[in-house]
Amino acid sequence: MTQRLGIEFFNRDCLELAPELLGKLIVRKFDDGSIQKFRITETEAYRGEEDLACHASKGKTKRTEVMYQQGGSIYVYLIYGMYWLLNFVTSEINYPAAVLIRGVEGIDGPGRVGKALQLNKHLYGSSVVNSEELWLEDDGIKLAYNCSKRVGIDYAGKEWANKPWRFKADFDK
Repeated sequence: MTQRLGIEFFNRDCLELAPELLGKLIVRKFDDGSIQKFRITETEAYRGEEDLACHASKGKTKRTEVMYQQGGSIYVYLIYGMYWLLNFVTSEINYPAAVLIRGVEGIDGPGRVGKALQLNKHLYGSSVVNSEELWLEDDGIKLAYNCSKRVGIDYAGKEWANKPWRFKADFDK
């Protein structure tokens, strides 16, 4: 039996939430009414204005204002002019933290995930808790995982680039 995740699941530190998202199901209702489920296999945490790799490191902007909302808000953004990336806001209001979804079962890379989910700006700021287009479910599956440094953030400096805040399912354990 699956259970839709509620607000209490997201009102926690992103470093606690990121590994707990592994194994959860992203449920996507597409424009044609079809529904597909995608099991999360890789995440990456971004934690507050002090984290120089976090989009909120420069403070609250039009792009990052959703990160200051209630945990469970959806933060999507476009990279390279072609890929929408999916993040879930965590923690309490006014503390900008989020978890990037880097992979789902059978799909590696946040751009590919965004493409499979048919993400767009329309989802920005909506709540995964009550959205009828995209939500998360827990079917009880727990995945073993490994931690490693985050990807593609060398611009943030060694301290932040080397934080072991990337969580990837380890199917060999």
